Amino acid sequence: MKIRKDDTVLVIKGKDRGKKGKVRFANPKKKQVIIEGINYIKKHSKARGAVKQAGIIDLEAPVKISNVMLLCDKCSKPGRIGFQKLEDGRRARVCRACGEVIE
Repeated sequence: MKIRKDDTVLVIKGKDRGKKGKVRFANPKKKQVIIEGINYIKKHSKARGAVKQAGIIDLEAPVKISNVMLLCDKCSKPGRIGFQKLEDGRRARVCRACGEVIE
């Protein structure tokens, strides 16, 4: 998966199209990410004794990976991501627009 935790992304589809946010959690198996301040849902919760109070809670729901694009730190544009081998043998993510290494 090309998008990781703490990356800044732009939402390109859905009700929050055009908003930017930071990835809080990435789930590669389900190909979903949770982004700060994006895709809020309302959940109705039932009281669980004296510990948990009943009411309506706002939660951040996961967004499909295909609905977001990574923002490059250098060129500040949303773009596609590629991989490139570095001199020391590691693989690094690279912005396809400007060629800058993303890490």
